[in-house]
Amino acid sequence: MKLLQALSVCLLMTFETIGQRAMPVSSMYLNQKPPGRVAEVFAPGTVSAKDTYEYGSVFSKDGREFYYAVIINKKPQIRLIRFENNRWTEPAIVLASDQYEYNDPFLSPDGSKLFFISDRVADGKGPKKDFDIWYINRTKTGWDSSRIISAGKSINAGKNEYYMSFTTSGTMYFSSNRETGQANDNNYDVYSSRFSKGEFQPAQKLDAAVNSDHYEADVFVAPDESYLIFCAERPDGLGKGDLFISFKDANGGWQKAKNMGSAVNTDQYEFCPFVSSDGKYLFFSRSGDIFWVSAEVIQALR
Repeated sequence: MKLLQALSVCLLMTFETIGQRAMPVSSMYLNQKPPGRVAEVFAPGTVSAKDTYEYGSVFSKDGREFYYAVIINKKPQIRLIRFENNRWTEPAIVLASDQYEYNDPFLSPDGSKLFFISDRVADGKGPKKDFDIWYINRTKTGWDSSRIISAGKSINAGKNEYYMSFTTSGTMYFSSNRETGQANDNNYDVYSSRFSKGEFQPAQKLDAAVNSDHYEADVFVAPDESYLIFCAERPDGLGKGDLFISFKDANGGWQKAKNMGSAVNTDQYEFCPFVSSDGKYLFFSRSGDIFWVSAEVIQALR
């Protein structure tokens, strides 16, 4: 694998110490003015640029790191913007390749691992394959991109695995088309896998309250597992792909998922949902840009 020279960011990154000053409120979310209940483009010109395609974003729990994917020369790469020395840095590349795709970044609950999907092979030297979920570890000097690790056989099957998120306890939610006949079959479903004894346990497919005979992917689960948001391509949707939401009922089961409505969805394709750790904002992707909206739109659907 030929990584871009910009991967040297891993050698340059230094991480905040416990004693560092708190981030000023005005500096949170890349100095952007918070949105209301109408979705707005996030950080236009800084993240959401006119000449590139951005998607799949996530903030760290402390709000000091922002990860997202951007397509360059037809290959998605993962970038990072950090808050350090009382300012936000310029975007830097964390993972990129001229052969493989890297996207859908998401941090482990403790922030020590950066998960993502890629069509790379295990040794990073052969032809690309189906998409699997991988991760790299955080070190004292940055992300160790020289050692890319598979999420394991309980997660990665012989087909594609997409977009993961985690509960506080470490249970992973993700999507896969592993039950289909072909690797390029579009019938994806949502799965979950508990993390126990140092590894992910066999994945369990969610029931018909969430999954259907259509495409369900890009799932974000609330840290307390009280709701999940996912992208679906369904005949009754508002556009090419919509965001749907399911809440847990009093018995711990998933309620029938419902379309999140026009506050989020349009006649375009909405995907890659993420809710900030403070619970205030829903981020998602549409038409090559990243959007955000007040999480009040979630509460209104309960």
